[in-house]
Amino acid sequence: MKKILFLLFMIANTINAQNVDTLFVSANELYRNGAFKEAIKKYKKIESQEMVSSELYLNLGNAYYRLNEVGPTIFYYEKALKLNPLNVDVKNNLVFAKRLALDNIEEVPKTVFQKFNTNYLQKLSYNEWAIVAVVFSFSTSIFFLFFYFGYSSRKKRIYFTTSGISLILLIFSVFITYSQYSLTKKNKEAIVFVQKTEVRNAPTLNSEEIFTLHEGTKVIVLDAIDNWKKIKLVDGKQGWIIADEIKLLTDF
Repeated sequence: MKKILFLLFMIANTINAQNVDTLFVSANELYRNGAFKEAIKKYKKIESQEMVSSELYLNLGNAYYRLNEVGPTIFYYEKALKLNPLNVDVKNNLVFAKRLALDNIEEVPKTVFQKFNTNYLQKLSYNEWAIVAVVFSFSTSIFFLFFYFGYSSRKKRIYFTTSGISLILLIFSVFITYSQYSLTKKNKEAIVFVQKTEVRNAPTLNSEEIFTLHEGTKVIVLDAIDNWKKIKLVDGKQGWIIADEIKLLTDF
């Protein structure tokens, strides 16, 4: 019975994957023909089936860019970059998309560690760092077994040293995985989805307006009360915004 259920599960997955491939090809064809709204509908149908990828979000961003919808364009480029931080096409397109945004916010100068983290460690997502950690755990175990069962003293030294290096790299990669995951969970990034909004000093409509934001600006969500979100900009400014006016990049 278990074998039959497993077989049915595999068949269903195969059929679903084929349907997604067909949808993706069809959406791409619509995009090439200039039917951007129809292409978006098909791309989103794939997204609703949770068959997401960096390429899917890139194509969604491209379609919205063609429609000159700044918020969704930047939103999907940012989501594509989160799935694959090394995607050069996404990086290049995001540069052009950000030029459409009206807000020009200067980032607070970063520390040496923050620069190293951004320029090197964040080149991989926390999921990819987790894979690196698994690889080092296997290599540590294998080289230790080679050391344990080895006969030649010279080879045992080599295996022991290699195993020790792999262990250090394993600890290092686990630490990076945890720190990147914590950073992602802590920094709940979102994109402004309305043409213009006022950020206030308290989560009420009658509170003071402290600054204005426009569509496509990226913010960090710090807190939430009722239908309000406390946000922070890269220049350090903070305030409260109506929750429906921004869209979170992650589901955390």
